[in-house]
Parts: sequence; structure tokens; C-alpha cells
Amino acid sequence: MSQKLFIGGLPFSTSNEELRQLFSQVEGVDNVTVVTDRETGQSRGFGFAEMASSEAADKAIRKFNGYALGGRTLKVEISKPSAPRGGGFRSGGGNRSGGNRW
Repeated sequence: MSQKLFIGGLPFSTSNEELRQLFSQVEGVDNVTVVTDRETGQSRGFGFAEMASSEAADKAIRKFNGYALGGRTLKVEISKPSAPRGGGFRSGGGNRSGGNRW
């Protein structure tokens, strides 16, 4: 079963290809992505790696968590599911008494 890793602390100049080359030192890398700003296209300093198995993910964490890259220290950990974004209907209203005010 594949495992997704969060990679924090990336130098802002890091490209997808550079991250792929780094993580290819560990067997089992399926995909890497450097997260970029929508407007500028510049790296936001973090990314993700999809590993083929939990064993490959563990090896990558042991190898790269705390790794110095471009003057920054990487933080590599199992990616946590993202929280749902807002924008949906919010229940409740301004009247906290529970009754209707006409």
C-alpha cells in the first residue's frame, strides 16, 4: 500500500526534478510534488512524496528527516489528511437564545 509523505523546510528554489532526484536515493518513490504559489509559481517551501510502500516511506523518513538541503533542514513525516476547507453552509445565526425575533 502506498504512503504519502509531507516534506517541509524545502529551499524555495527546489524544483520537482531536484526533489525527485533527492528522494530517488530511496527505492520506492512513485511521485514527488513541490507545492507552488498559484500566482508566482515559486515554491512554498514544502512538498509531498508518494512512496510505493510503508517500508519505503519509513526508509525515506529515516534518511531525510533532519537532512540539510540548501541551508535548510528538512522535516519529513507521514502526511496527515487535509482538513475540509470552508465555504460550505454554516448553521446557526445571530440569535443565541434559540427563539425567533420578529
